[in-house]
This record gives sequence, structure tokens and C-alpha cells, in this order.
Amino acid sequence: MTARDLAGVKALVFDVFGTVVDWRGGVVRDLAALGRSRGLIADWGQFADDWRASYPPAMDRVRKGELPWTPVDALHRMILDGLVAKYGLKGLSDAETDHLNRAWHRLDPWPDAVAGLTRLKRHFVIGTLSNGNVSLLVDLAKHGHLPWDVVFSAELVRHYKPDREAYLLPAALLGLDPAAVMLVAAHPGDLEGASRAGLRTAFVARPLEFGAKGKPHQVAAGQFDLNAQDFNDLAHQLLGG
Repeated sequence: MTARDLAGVKALVFDVFGTVVDWRGGVVRDLAALGRSRGLIADWGQFADDWRASYPPAMDRVRKGELPWTPVDALHRMILDGLVAKYGLKGLSDAETDHLNRAWHRLDPWPDAVAGLTRLKRHFVIGTLSNGNVSLLVDLAKHGHLPWDVVFSAELVRHYKPDREAYLLPAALLGLDPAAVMLVAAHPGDLEGASRAGLRTAFVARPLEFGAKGKPHQVAAGQFDLNAQDFNDLAHQLLGG
């Protein structure tokens, strides 16, 4: 796929957790800080992994109607309460648990994110397309100086990705055909959902998403419209130079 083949793309929308920001590093950092302040010892990396792994099943409960519409902040808190008990973290106040739950609002961007987004913003409308609720995404943007033109959240249509309604939201609100919108993500399943909805797709590798010992997502050549090493490489492929 070449830039000429993608000339009709007008907007780039980005998955956020893992694609734009380092969720694991930020969550582990806040867990470890809490542990130091309270004298608590646990495998914080595993705690973070368990927290993240419980997130898709929680969204599925909403999707299947087992739960009413529930924003990600509330899902994260439900999962966290269970993990606090599982890991035996006794004596945490409600305020401490709330602060820990908001670790997801304080995640740092990957090193290439801001520069790459800034370059892409000069030529495309750029925004999020995340399952995160709007307040969470706005806080991440402020924290990490992310230069979005717009924040699209599954919360706006009350359908979590990979529901088709979530992927069609940006095109509908920007007045574009779905094929004029490209989803950028580090997760093949997300991109497959976008492709089924008629969006263009770009995979961006994030080899450290699951930590130095984790297994990153990989894709086959030609599986998506573009395959980039980071946001700077994506900008080079789309814009040249």
C-alpha cells in the first residue's frame, strides 16, 4: 500500500491504551508508589497485567447486556476492588483506591507519540478512537500534551469496540465516508474490527507494551493498509520526507 493509494484519507483516529500511551509502565509506577508509601509488597507487574487482562471481559459483560452501560473508569474500579482483595492489600482507604484507579488518567505517551502526532496533525484531522471514557481521554491529553483535534470515545455511542457503531462514530461526526478515516492501533483485533466497518487501517508496533519480557503483537506483511514501527515512521509513510 502506498501513500497514493491512501490519498482519500482525511482523518486519523488512534487507539490509545498501548498505542499512544504506555499503560503498563504507568500503572506499575503508581502501584509501586502506593506500595512504598504503605509498606505493601506484591508483584506489581503481574497486578497491572491482571488488571488489563480483566478489562476486555468486563466490556463484554456490557456488550452482552449483563451490565448496563458502564464507563471504563467504573469498570476499572470494579476490577481493582477484586484485585485489592486477591492480592491482600489490606487497609487501603477509599481515597487511596480512587487515586490508584485514576492511574489510567496519568499514563505517559510513548517517546515518539507527541512528535509523530504533531507532524501528522499538519495534514490530517487527528483524534482518539478509544473505549476510554471522555474524561479519561481528556486527562491523558492534558497530562501527556497530546495534540488531538478531537476526542472520540465509545462512551459517545455506548458501544465498546469492536462493535461497528464505535468505528463508524468518527466518520459520522466529521461528515466523512468511513474509507476517509484510518484507525491507527497496536492491536490486530481492533484493526480487524475497523476494517470490517470500512475504515482504512495502520498497525504500529509497540514492542514494550507488555513490558520487557512480554510478547508484543505482530502482524503479517500486507495484513493492514500500513505497518509502521512508530508514529514517526507512520508519518514518513503517509507524508514522505
